[in-house]
Amino acid sequence: MNTKKTLFLAAKILAVLLCAGAGSAQSPSGPPRPGPEHEKLAYFAGKWEFEVDMKPSSFGPGGKVAYTQTCEWFDGNFALVCRTDRNQQTNAVKILSIMSWDPAAKTYVYFETNTLGRNLFSRGTVEGDTWTWNNEINLNGKPVAFRFTLKQVSPDVCTYKVEMAGNDNTMKLMMDGKQTRLR
Repeated sequence: MNTKKTLFLAAKILAVLLCAGAGSAQSPSGPPRPGPEHEKLAYFAGKWEFEVDMKPSSFGPGGKVAYTQTCEWFDGNFALVCRTDRNQQTNAVKILSIMSWDPAAKTYVYFETNTLGRNLFSRGTVEGDTWTWNNEINLNGKPVAFRFTLKQVSPDVCTYKVEMAGNDNTMKLMMDGKQTRLR
């Protein structure tokens, strides 16, 4: 065989091998899909009405507060985006929050920002019908632990409480309430 024919034949064999290798390589299965942990967040999708009983504390005198929240899936269904309108004793507050699953940490995540310029980041777990979210904020230069616990009572009703670590590091009830899905 002459050199031209040998090179031509080698190029054909190489092309066939490359095509065969590409064909036998595992083709991508498409974009990632939400897992069962993401699907658990579906409970929070929709429009909710909150009834809150604030306990008297260093944050204020306490009292009843009502607000609404609407949560919708973000594109891809990996996270819920929620908008909250809350009328407190002294002013109205709007909140934007995001809930999702963090597979690396194996916890749920919650991020919130509001019209008072405050931000909050929490990590959460779910066991059965009870969700528990923990975070720490800085108050007067000291870290303070908070815990938010929500219990699903039915597909459209849940109860919750917010606790804060006191000076002795025991959790004290700051507020409790109920949320109801609006139809």
